[in-house]
Amino acid sequence: MKKYVIGIDVGGTNIKLGLIDSLGTILSRRNLITCSCSQTKNKLIDSLVATIKLLMEDNGLNIQDVLGVGVGLPGLINFEKGIVTSLTNISGWRNVPLMSLLQKKLKVPVFIDNDVNLIALGEWKFGAGRGYDNLLCMTLGTGVGSGIILNGDLYRGEGFAAGELGHMPLNEKGPSCNCHGFGCFECYVGSSVLTAKAAKIFKNKNIKLEDVYDLAIGGNVRAVQFWEETAAHVGNGLVGVVNLLNPRLIVIGGGVAKSYKLMQKVIEDIVKKRAMRTQSSMVKIVRAKLGDDAGLIGAQVLISSSLEKIKK
Repeated sequence: MKKYVIGIDVGGTNIKLGLIDSLGTILSRRNLITCSCSQTKNKLIDSLVATIKLLMEDNGLNIQDVLGVGVGLPGLINFEKGIVTSLTNISGWRNVPLMSLLQKKLKVPVFIDNDVNLIALGEWKFGAGRGYDNLLCMTLGTGVGSGIILNGDLYRGEGFAAGELGHMPLNEKGPSCNCHGFGCFECYVGSSVLTAKAAKIFKNKNIKLEDVYDLAIGGNVRAVQFWEETAAHVGNGLVGVVNLLNPRLIVIGGGVAKSYKLMQKVIEDIVKKRAMRTQSSMVKIVRAKLGDDAGLIGAQVLISSSLEKIKK
């Protein structure tokens, strides 16, 4: 009998759910609006359970057809214990045993992890990182995060907090960051920072990054310079990653990465110029392939790999 997994990608605005097969294909989808169901943790959990059941009903399935449920969340997650230590932009989530709570309600294996880790898993197995054993997947959005694959395995760190690339300092001095640090990578390339910068440059408080992209494509000098400056920050941030981890591949995703073709040459030139010769000669930098589906597809990888390890 064919088995499926259910992936869940919890975002600050929307929650995406998908029914996924063993090839990483999303067969069916459901969505929730985060603010409508996240007032309390119990309401969010009940909403997830109800929507999972609807997703199965949509496809004529019952719980016996489901191998497991994988959940990606924006925060600090204790993967081994299945505990949400804290969530970014969703209040009331401190040390919540989400894995066990969902398993009791659904009667199937549940695995939870940081959302960027799931994005990295998806890109590694089914996207731009396919065939590589050592890579970093960076997401450029409101924040900057990364998932790290080392020697064919996801690296989470001792406290399951590895990959906070956005809070790597780019400068010994600089703007204050919400992590209580200053001069962090995220302070220079986060989408809210870039949008505010664009509003000043173009004297338009309603401008969007997509507008700046269109202007640059049309040859606007200030817009081209805007993306070159952004690319310089990204490139300089990645030099440290390349020197430290010696990855074969860096995958860049997230909303800001939609302008990757305007930034690609500057990023590559800076990494080649500033990173150590051996590391820079080996690394390839590419744009992510899976787009907004990477987290859902990564849930399939998380479930299949976790169940395989349990069998061993």
